[in-house]
Parts: sequence; structure tokens; C-alpha cells
Amino acid sequence: MSTGFSLAIHGGAGVLPTADMTEERAARTHAALDRILAVGEAILSRGGSALDAVDAAVCALEDEPLFNAGRGAVFTRAGTHEMDACIMDGRTRAAGAVAGIMGPRNPVRTARAVMETTPHVLMIGDGALEVARAADLPFEDADYFFTQERRDALDSTLAMEAAGTLDDDPSRRHGTVGAVARDRDGNVAAATSTGGMTAKRAGRVGDSPVIGAGTFASNATCAVSATGDGEAFLRLSVAHEIDARMRLAGADLDTAARGVVIDDLTAIGGSGGLIAVGADGAISLPFNCEGMYRGWSREGDDRGTAIY
Repeated sequence: MSTGFSLAIHGGAGVLPTADMTEERAARTHAALDRILAVGEAILSRGGSALDAVDAAVCALEDEPLFNAGRGAVFTRAGTHEMDACIMDGRTRAAGAVAGIMGPRNPVRTARAVMETTPHVLMIGDGALEVARAADLPFEDADYFFTQERRDALDSTLAMEAAGTLDDDPSRRHGTVGAVARDRDGNVAAATSTGGMTAKRAGRVGDSPVIGAGTFASNATCAVSATGDGEAFLRLSVAHEIDARMRLAGADLDTAARGVVIDDLTAIGGSGGLIAVGADGAISLPFNCEGMYRGWSREGDDRGTAIY
């Protein structure tokens, strides 16, 4: 078993098709992933906890408008933002999650406040916002979360729907950020945050804030953060299925993760991917679509970022 830290991050499986990805956009994306990876590495390299590392990394992902969470969140079909987030501590299996919120600058911090200051796991809407205010978390108005690129995506999606020409572009259907980590003490943690799907119905909640679907962490097996067709990930309980295959069937992390994503998810017509770190420090980054914005780091071993 590795005694060093392991860290992986993702900016979603909803990558731009290769034909639409310019060199400038790719360079900006790699630079952002590298910068955000360093945020988590800085905590882990000084002996910090996996929980603090995934919290900080996801906050940095939420602050980056390139990705669909926080400041880069997509719009609902009503032209509003509804954000979901989750965080889980593999050491104790403590967890916190929020759904359908707008206001807190970093939804993942609200999820952590739910975990640390309430007896609950999942909170929605105004109740979740009250927790954020009580924790004195920073709030922003709607202008902070507005990006022209996301507004244009909403307008084009609605126009294609009206014309009956809506395509299957994953950059419109997938959009999530997440981080998983194992610290030097052997503890794992996971965090996930999303703005959801472009032009989703108000009130829609995907897999990201649901423990065992889009987010999971247990020191006995692994930590997982998923990204993709949320409804499919919910139906398969993707994150918990990986844990179960490791815990009950003795599968290694990569075999379990790839089996769920490449075989099971594909079989029901779902698209996406996930990042996972094992209790032994192993990392797995499977996806069954064109690409997934991702970065990874194993202390003294391997480090990198990728899109396709």
C-alpha cells in the first residue's frame, strides 16, 4: 500500500468535440486543470487531510468559468441557476449535500456546512441557504454566476428544441466538477459540484449530490466522483457499485470502475465517466464518451492533465 498521497480532479465529461476545440481553448483548459490540481496537492503535500484537499480543489473548480459548477454553471430552461454539490469523508462516512441552490459562491462549502453543522445529509433550496448563511459563507448575486457562453448554450439549445434539431452534444448534457483524494494517513474523500444540464427543468436533481450515485467515499475501498448522464448514474448507483465490487467481489479499483462505466453504463445508453482513488492510492479515470477534463497526481510517481 502506498504511503504517499493520491489526488484526481475532473471538470466534467461534457468536453467540447475535438472539431470545436481550439488550441487556445485547450491550452487554457490544461492550465486551469494544472492550477487546480496544485491547490489540492499543496494541502496533501504538507500532511493535510483528503477532506480538506477535495474541498479546496472543488472550490477552485467552482471558481473557474470554464467548468459547469459555481461561476460557470449552466442555465435552466427558465434562465436561472440551480446548483448541486456533495462532499463525503471516507474516514467516518460522514457526508453533506445540497441541491437546487443559488447564492453561495461555493456550493461545495454549503455541502460541507450541512455535514458539519447539521444532523442531516442532503438539504435543498431555502433550508440549505439558511445553513450557508449561518456558517457565514460568502454569497454572490446572479450576475456573478452569469457567463455569456452558458447563456448562448441555453439559447441555442432551446432554439434547436423548437426546430426539432437538438443533437446529442455531450457538452450540453454533461457538466460537473469533482475531486477525490487519499492522504498520507490513508484516509479518502470525495467532492462533486454541478450546475446540472443546460436547459434542465426547474427542480431537476441529478446524481452529483446523491451519496452512492455521483459521490462516495469509504476508507475500506475507494472515493468516487462521477460526471455524465445523471439519470443513468442514479439508476446504476454507480459510485456505490464500484465500492461493492471491491468490497464484496474483491475487484481492484480499475477493474471495478471500468466495469461499471465501460460495460454497465454503456449497456443502458448512459454516457460519462468518473474519477476514483483507492484506499491503496491507486487512481482510475474511466469514461465511455469522447473525453473528460481531468488531472491526477500520485506523490513521487505520476502527474498530468488530459481532455480526450
